[in-house]
Amino acid sequence: MVETFRICFDLDPKFSSSLDKWIQFAMEKGVQMLELDLLSYGVFPRKFFPCYIFPHELLGIKKESTLKHLCSDIPSLHRCACIGFKSLTVLNFKSVDVEEEVLEYFLSNCPVLERLLVDDSPNLRNLRVVGPSVSLKYLVIEQCSSFISIEICDTNLVSFTYVGCEINMLLRNLPHLVEVCDFSYKSIGDAFTQLSCCLSQLEILKLNGLLFQERNHVFPVLANLKQLELKFQANDCFILLQLASFIKASPYLHRLVLELYPLCERRETRFKKASKCSHEYLRVVEIGGYDGRASDFEIVKYLIENAVQLEKIVIDPADPIEPHYCFPKHRIKKTIEEVEREENARNLARQQLIEKVPSTVEFVCL
Repeated sequence: MVETFRICFDLDPKFSSSLDKWIQFAMEKGVQMLELDLLSYGVFPRKFFPCYIFPHELLGIKKESTLKHLCSDIPSLHRCACIGFKSLTVLNFKSVDVEEEVLEYFLSNCPVLERLLVDDSPNLRNLRVVGPSVSLKYLVIEQCSSFISIEICDTNLVSFTYVGCEINMLLRNLPHLVEVCDFSYKSIGDAFTQLSCCLSQLEILKLNGLLFQERNHVFPVLANLKQLELKFQANDCFILLQLASFIKASPYLHRLVLELYPLCERRETRFKKASKCSHEYLRVVEIGGYDGRASDFEIVKYLIENAVQLEKIVIDPADPIEPHYCFPKHRIKKTIEEVEREENARNLARQQLIEKVPSTVEFVCL
């Protein structure tokens, strides 16, 4: 038995025959974790570079369009399909062209599959994760350019992450779902509508706050929420109002993470003031993209004044990395200008906040 089998190279379709054989080997050895990462260090848009197509025939699925490179190169396909992935618990596809039929095969035929990640699969359009027989607990769909809809119903899913364009999202009867990350470009009202079946049970919620259309939207009570992560435009004049609404709706919030994205044109905005909202449970605040703007300072000031049991504030001046950026953050080489800007922002943050942060609160500037 093979516990982990990882292929992490920048490989295109001309290596299909070798990839097919490697996957077959993993199947025959009863692999438990399979990861195909075929653009690990790339930054180029996928639409300009075709990627490897996961072979339907390897699973016993007949599909004429995938016969180009298969049958003559892979022996014993049907025997391999029968062996299947009965021991598979983790499956990651990165920059692999994998279609709905393949994913649903894995969901239906892998009795212990708990984690599935699909990142940058250009032709994946729809996905159904339906029925109590599906063992999946963690699902991640990221930057699949053709993706338009997902249905998740009657399963034991615990965590769901979606990053990409706005899609049709149907969630129903998910009693164990406690973590949702929805970094798509939609209004907060649409996000809450799509998540209505599970909002009251969520413990971790991550949302893209860039498109707030309903300035007076009434937030539902997030009774079990412990961790909240929001991405905002730093100069949004309504940011304090939205932040106050989230805090009021999350009475047991423990950790708040804000990622501030600057507008292309740096300008200061007159903030809409938010009313005082005392919060008894918020302990940790993390703010990324802090740049010393007046708006940045107002956010920290508001949180210090309202989080009466606050224990720690973490400030990171580095600009957040957009979700669609393929290159791993820790491998990005910063320009001299970026390093200087971050150092200036770090010094300014210390000057602005060191005397404002109460002595009872740990202040960390990364």
